[in-house]
Amino acid sequence: MTVDVAIIGAGISGLVAADDLTRRGHRVVVLERQARPGGNAVSERHAGFLMEHGPSTMNAYIPAALEISRHLGLDNQRQELGDGVRNRYLVNGGGLSAIPMGALGFLSADYLSPMARLRIMGDLFLPHRSDGEEETVMGFAARRFGREFAERVIDPLVAGLYGGRAAELSVSAIFPKLVALEEKYGSVTLGMMHRRREGGKMPGSRLFSWQDGIATLPRRLARRLGDKIRTGVAVRRISSRPGGFDIHLGAEGCLRTKSVVVATQAHVTAQLIAGIDVPGAAAAARIRTPSLAVVFLGFRRQDVAHPLDGLGFLTAEAEGRNVLGAQFGSTMFPGRAPDGHVAVTAYVGGARAPELARLPAPDLIALVGAELRDLIGVAGEPRLARVRHWTVGLPQYEPGHRGRAAALKAAGTRVPGLFLTGNYFAGPSVAACLGVARETALAAHAYLESSDGDRRRSDLPDNRVPASL
Repeated sequence: MTVDVAIIGAGISGLVAADDLTRRGHRVVVLERQARPGGNAVSERHAGFLMEHGPSTMNAYIPAALEISRHLGLDNQRQELGDGVRNRYLVNGGGLSAIPMGALGFLSADYLSPMARLRIMGDLFLPHRSDGEEETVMGFAARRFGREFAERVIDPLVAGLYGGRAAELSVSAIFPKLVALEEKYGSVTLGMMHRRREGGKMPGSRLFSWQDGIATLPRRLARRLGDKIRTGVAVRRISSRPGGFDIHLGAEGCLRTKSVVVATQAHVTAQLIAGIDVPGAAAAARIRTPSLAVVFLGFRRQDVAHPLDGLGFLTAEAEGRNVLGAQFGSTMFPGRAPDGHVAVTAYVGGARAPELARLPAPDLIALVGAELRDLIGVAGEPRLARVRHWTVGLPQYEPGHRGRAAALKAAGTRVPGLFLTGNYFAGPSVAACLGVARETALAAHAYLESSDGDRRRSDLPDNRVPASL
């Protein structure tokens, strides 16, 4: 069997690339080792609760997110954030501090000390950095807004988004727009003011989901692709040959293809391309993905004292807690818990404590339950408890990541016909992965069009191109 494109990995990135290339008329096959497509997007309904074991939201500020919802006919199932989302919460000692929504929320709340709030305004007057050295997120935030803001606000934000430590991740890789604002305007705050005045989009998010959760997206894509997806198939290795590649499938035999899109986690990508792209394999192997555990707990509303009037809460590492943060799922979107009940999803592990993420499910449920009793006033036992262990967690965009990503993106230059996509390029959010997958599909399409054209021209007598072309 020979195809135009073999896509390895049926997570959201692989499925989006497959859908795009199929619509462009290419013969596509998707190879997935697991029994079901969808990757980390796992939405489960049980006893009236809807649990998100992986990503839980889409960012509408990224155009690809709204485009794919329309393209797949899912807009009639879209859900915007509920009206009950009124505050942001951060752990503060034995409870939660509410931060009003809006740009000035941290200046009006008492979560930060008066000196720290005053120091935030110092960003307006500080000179911008010009030495060109790469900074960590912590270094950048502390320099522009002060150490307390960096440790008490930015560090928990990075833990929530990446499961990482602000002191270990690259600001130019994670928040390139903030770096660009400083470079252009001399100050992040001034840059935001100019952008707002000019009508430009600010770094931020407008979140949505679908009635049956984020897994709605891969389910719809898989339905469209049909028998182009082969599950339960393990790719052993990829070898190159003149005009294409051989995909070795062990007992399943060998698949011939003109091009390959590898849409797997970074460590798997490193193994698969080691025989054909040594520099790319080395770059992928250097991306850390510490373990993460997702703990879903459903409670009776009367057993939780907190109003749960926000997205959830985040925890600064200085607080010494085990939970990185939690989402109030039943507040975020309707239909996530039965009447008279609420849903909370907590996250444990990541770069701070990957060993905790590997604890047995009963231990994680007890650990999270104890902290929720302290932080949101849980009085009873959960009506439903589920744990999902992600041995391979979120990619860590450590210093040097932009160079690694560039090396991986250039795989097709070193090995024509080889393309990579995944959550280690532009961020782990679903919307970011959509954008990268579409760019990858476009590059693969251009390659196939070019190589087919070259092949047609080479078949002409004396390799001459007809005048009509």
